[in-house]
Amino acid sequence: MESHKRSIAKAASYRFFGSVVTASIAYFLSGSWDVALGVGFFDAIAKIGAYFVHERVWARIKWGAPKPPPDYQI
Repeated sequence: MESHKRSIAKAASYRFFGSVVTASIAYFLSGSWDVALGVGFFDAIAKIGAYFVHERVWARIKWGAPKPPPDYQI
């Protein structure tokens, strides 16, 4: 099992490289570094927010989730 720090580092590096790819595509299409960096920045912010919302929605969906033990108290 991975440590939490390793998982956070992997998530951050994945998001960083994903935004670099998006910014590269934006530069290729626009020819402008200002546009490319702006798109890359907003891509990162938007996708972090979208991931958070996605996780919160899935936290409410019970399908496929393990059931708590019968004596489980909240």
